[in-house]
Amino acid sequence: MSGTQLYDTIGAAYTATRRTDPRVAERILAALGDARTVLNVGAGTGSYEPRDRRVVSVEPSALMRSQRAPDAAPCLAGSAESLPFGDRSFDAAMTVSSVHHWRDPIAGLREMRRVARRVVVFTHDTSEGGWLRRFWLTRDYLPEVAGLLTGRPAITELAAAIGARTEPVPIPWDCADGFFEAYWRRPEAYLDERVRRGMSVWSRVGPEAERRTVRALRDDLASGRWAERNRELLGLDAAELGLRLLIA
Repeated sequence: MSGTQLYDTIGAAYTATRRTDPRVAERILAALGDARTVLNVGAGTGSYEPRDRRVVSVEPSALMRSQRAPDAAPCLAGSAESLPFGDRSFDAAMTVSSVHHWRDPIAGLREMRRVARRVVVFTHDTSEGGWLRRFWLTRDYLPEVAGLLTGRPAITELAAAIGARTEPVPIPWDCADGFFEAYWRRPEAYLDERVRRGMSVWSRVGPEAERRTVRALRDDLASGRWAERNRELLGLDAAELGLRLLIA
């Protein structure tokens, strides 16, 4: 299933839990620097689009485009791999939690580099140490995630494709944006189907893996096993779980 098809399927529930987190937004805005014109690629419903700049958005999913606010930036149908703009049309191009859904991430990033003098990418490090083993949900309950990454470029390849530097983005314990890693200190949230429906990973691993994970996590929370395994997390205000900004 392509990213467009996926979000045309699950997108109806997306806005229930996916909201702009101000601390993540602050990092993205800082990375945009003095850019006055911004292209948002894979823009979804418009989270993290700066309100004080002139923004144009591109989003392939019709359902996601339909949920944008009336005062949101204009949004075109299109894909990252073939942006309908001339060279250096924008001061900056940004994308937030979208690259892993692109058919060809390297081509998409190079297109962003072509149309803008600055590129800002919010994504995650999918390496064994950067994410799969660091996050308890993938490490202890959902090994199927590793299979979703087969053949996908590593974050070092993504950065090299556009000459980007990489910055870690710690996730606050009360993150307002319900992406996959957001509830690292609130494990009960993953038992809530409404929360899970805002995360594309569950649709990709399939219902059997989802049911097994929910059942095992519920049992471990009830028995205290989860708390015992993850006691070092309980006192943290933010966690380093592989979220990254690429800035070129």
